[in-house]
Amino acid sequence: AFDSRRGCTSCRRKPRRLDIPSCGQFFCEVSEAGLLKVGVTGGISSGKSVVGEMFAALGVAIIDADHIAHALMQPGETVYAEVVRHFGVGILNPDGTVNRSKLAEAAFRAPNRKGSRVQELNRIVHPAVIEKQEEWMNEIGRKQPQGIAMVEAALIVEAGAAKRFDRLIMVTCQPEQRFQRWAKLRKVDQDAAAREVTRRMAAQLPDEEKIKLADYVIDNSGSLDNTHKQVQEVYEELRRQAEKS
Repeated sequence: AFDSRRGCTSCRRKPRRLDIPSCGQFFCEVSEAGLLKVGVTGGISSGKSVVGEMFAALGVAIIDADHIAHALMQPGETVYAEVVRHFGVGILNPDGTVNRSKLAEAAFRAPNRKGSRVQELNRIVHPAVIEKQEEWMNEIGRKQPQGIAMVEAALIVEAGAAKRFDRLIMVTCQPEQRFQRWAKLRKVDQDAAAREVTRRMAAQLPDEEKIKLADYVIDNSGSLDNTHKQVQEVYEELRRQAEKS
């Protein structure tokens, strides 16, 4: 049976499609071959990669959308050609590969008259990344019919891809921690980190909006042990759901 707020009342999944049989009851259509498709998202420097690594250590098949995008922007790929056509050869290294720092600078600079350049970049990259994600998840489904396939991506909600997943996990933390993590990663001072993180966060939906769509929220503001405890709890729940499918 289907409950409009909580999903299917037997498996609790959100429906990918609703069927209305003659009896008038609602049932959800689960993922291919019973595979549980899970998205892991979160704002910049929230720690979603750390959370993803924790799930991977528990045996979950996981892929990073950023790695997919990086592969698609290699010379010879269609996405590469489109990115260079839109953003110019100034984003390239001497060997012809994309300099990701230069591309980020070009994308996050002041919007042009047609709108944000981040949106322009996303329109080129997102459809191809989503297609590769689907291919990967379908392959996992063939190998592990009752498995879990997890995609880590910053812009699942912004790309309109949330409906492609059975479950959505949102990773959060406090703004100050984002600044500290960015400063440490990029080896810049705290003020520079705060400016850059704030600028990039402006291109993403607020955490509050994405939390409303999430099935699970992992607060990465505390210790790694505390984060791991939350990951373990979510994993056990996902494992039970996958085994019931």
